[in-house]
Amino acid sequence: MLTYEPGDSFAHRLDPRAKLAVQIGFATAGLAHTTPLGLTLLGVVAAVSLRVSETSLLSSLYSLRFAVPFLVLAPVVEAVSLGAPWVDPTAAVDPALASIRILLVFLVAAAYVRTTPVRDSRAAIQRLVPGRLGVALGMGVALVFRFLPLLRRDLLRVREAQAARLGTERRLDERLALVAAGGLRRAFARADSLALALRARCFAWNPTLPDLQFSRRDVPVLVVACVLVVSVAV
Repeated sequence: MLTYEPGDSFAHRLDPRAKLAVQIGFATAGLAHTTPLGLTLLGVVAAVSLRVSETSLLSSLYSLRFAVPFLVLAPVVEAVSLGAPWVDPTAAVDPALASIRILLVFLVAAAYVRTTPVRDSRAAIQRLVPGRLGVALGMGVALVFRFLPLLRRDLLRVREAQAARLGTERRLDERLALVAAGGLRRAFARADSLALALRARCFAWNPTLPDLQFSRRDVPVLVVACVLVVSVAV
């Protein structure tokens, strides 16, 4: 799973609000531009995002390995029919473009996650959304980024424990039930620990967050975000 990794790339030094603006603009443009030409241009933006963030394309695709088969199979399923002509390649065009669009949005998001600390993401959201709503959204994003890797690690540990106890000899439905039950128990235990930790630290609505400040290197990034949004209207 992709997580934040400290580094000194160009994207690491950007203000998280500028990177969020690119995220929003790219996702909006991806929904609007569904032609091969539009997706090609968006692909260039995605490639540049991976380059400036020093994010590996292969590692990003590997973290999406559970969704990639569905993105690949969707055009195939749409092209195959139960009657003549059996295979219609033209029917696979739109699903293929949609799969490419989803993949490109994910790659840009991967570049953001790898180069942005959780605290910076929370601070950016709370500065963009005023009031307690922004605090709640920022806290929610922080918990998601911190919790998902832990839950994934817990599930892997449950699977390893089952394998050590010859759990692989059981039926598939039994293995799934055991892993799911173990994962839920660990998730609830972590949630209880989190609640206790928040109370012990006197969780408040005005936490001390890192200072954010735009710099000259953020200007071209904000220009790209504006161009992406304007391209939707044009």
